[in-house]
Amino acid sequence: MTAAPMPTLMLVPTGIGCAIGGYAGDALPSARLLAAASGCLITHPNVLNGASLYWSDPRIHYVEGYGLDRFAAGEWLLRPVRRQRIGLLLDAGIEPELAQRQIQVAEACRATLGLDIGPVLSTDVPLGVHLEQGASGASWGSLERPDALLRAGERLRDAGATAIAVVARFPEDPQSAELAAYRQGSGVDALAGAEAVISHLLVRHLQIPCAHAPALGPLPLDPHLDPRAAAEELGYTFLACVLVGLSRAPDLVTDRLTAAAGCRQADQVAADQLGAVVVPEGALGGEALLAAVARNVPVIAVANPSVLAVTPQALGLAEAVLPAASYSEAAGLVLALREGLAPVSLQRPLPRLR
Repeated sequence: MTAAPMPTLMLVPTGIGCAIGGYAGDALPSARLLAAASGCLITHPNVLNGASLYWSDPRIHYVEGYGLDRFAAGEWLLRPVRRQRIGLLLDAGIEPELAQRQIQVAEACRATLGLDIGPVLSTDVPLGVHLEQGASGASWGSLERPDALLRAGERLRDAGATAIAVVARFPEDPQSAELAAYRQGSGVDALAGAEAVISHLLVRHLQIPCAHAPALGPLPLDPHLDPRAAAEELGYTFLACVLVGLSRAPDLVTDRLTAAAGCRQADQVAADQLGAVVVPEGALGGEALLAAVARNVPVIAVANPSVLAVTPQALGLAEAVLPAASYSEAAGLVLALREGLAPVSLQRPLPRLR
């Protein structure tokens, strides 16, 4: 008899250069494995977005990072849906030809995948994206006109959109050493931190599913491209995976009293149902992870190097965290928890009771 699904949270923080999950969609195989082991995986666009590539799985819930934090804190619930109506929000700073490429991707997803997309609108002024890098090496960014982003989001929501895909024009330097290193498989995704800022702003303000794709010009062919970077160079845009992810992203139930009282419908997912959290071993400082720790949810820390070193030892959680040498091993631990097995029973030597 198959055990009931065990909601599991998979976190791979964006913009920190994780060996797995630091590129476009390269954590997807790990997510698919964890979804099979858990029967219900909740994760964020950084894990699932593969530019022109994507993987639709009813066991995987696509939840933007701010919404995921609120969910893990027990403030919001997730309600699975059959489909979302996706409004497309374009930065007024995108050149006409590049903007048309985004619209053609949306048309292709309507015609080929049957997605419900529309309306489409542009911001009233360019958003003015700026890219930054912190002392740790992690990427972040800012907007000159966040007000324009939020106004456009409100217009889409009021026009009937239940989810929003936003495309902003990002600055680019095709000759930069950082980009060359990234394409060769080292360094940090310079765009990722700013992308998170944009999607966080929208979700916090509108409380509906949102995700971002950058607008960039095509790069010259590199015959020595790292395989993890290849997904980002297959087409003119990064929008297809965002539209597919949002098409069945769960609704965000934001009534805090309902969430706190446990007054949820049978098909809704709440934080108190979480059976495990899977996170890179050096990236344990995020809000969702700490909320799960406070709830005594088992934490599986996977060897997945990044520029951060927020380890279980640094947080005093070494004895409370299950280490895993790979996502394959993490999937085995998730399956053990789902089956009601104590993970320690799988270890040898088996430690004595104290």
